[in-house]
Amino acid sequence: MKLNDGDYYYSQEANIAFMSVSQYKSFVGSLGRLGCEYEAMEELFGRWKKELTTAMLVGQFVDSYFEGSLAHFKMENPDVFTQKGELKAPFKKAEKIIARIERDEYFMKYMSGQKQVIMTGELFGAEWKIKIDSYIPDVAIVDLKVVESITDLKWVKDFGYTDFVRYWNYDIQGAVYQEIVRQNTGKKLPFYIAAASKQDEPDIRIIHVTDNYLKEALGIVEANMPRILRVKSGEETPDRCELCDCCRHNRVLKKPISIADLIAGI
Repeated sequence: MKLNDGDYYYSQEANIAFMSVSQYKSFVGSLGRLGCEYEAMEELFGRWKKELTTAMLVGQFVDSYFEGSLAHFKMENPDVFTQKGELKAPFKKAEKIIARIERDEYFMKYMSGQKQVIMTGELFGAEWKIKIDSYIPDVAIVDLKVVESITDLKWVKDFGYTDFVRYWNYDIQGAVYQEIVRQNTGKKLPFYIAAASKQDEPDIRIIHVTDNYLKEALGIVEANMPRILRVKSGEETPDRCELCDCCRHNRVLKKPISIADLIAGI
């Protein structure tokens, strides 16, 4: 299976054959988003498609610029333009983020690697695929993130305040990427997040997600994979979160619920 062929990396066939960090998070979720096994399976087999939010599209706009595919992105996403053919406000802000990044020599050094490098490997009983934003051989693995704020902390029930990296499980992404790169090259490289914010005056930082965080994150993946593989293979029925769009869309009422059910998760 040649994942480098066009858009085949993102195809249904490739997603069935391989795990990816985004697919893993669809099953398990993160501190910032509840996972749903049912939604993950419906999406995997083409019965459900998540709508792209403006926030996601802004991130993809910036990503596509640095990988050299912005013209294709604009063609595939005409909604980024007004009826007059001008970029809508969120994407003008994306251009401002790009300009801020490009005038920082240190940030651009981390973005100077090979773009969108695909590798595969084996982890915890599954074949995985990864796609690296900026791969600097023998030096670093870099992932570009466009976020609301780099420094604002997120509050999570039963966890407390946390940074955006762990809130969105980017530490898990780094752990998987680092291990797959090691399997392919024999070298354990540091993982960095090249972060830019969407604030009126964009903030930029290079964040080293150190190996102690990556080791802990990889342990979490290992603990979750047996269940994911049983669900993905059809051996077990996927659980429904009953809160996501997919669960709401496919809900079939069979009996009333109690008023106590409305606060059961508190």
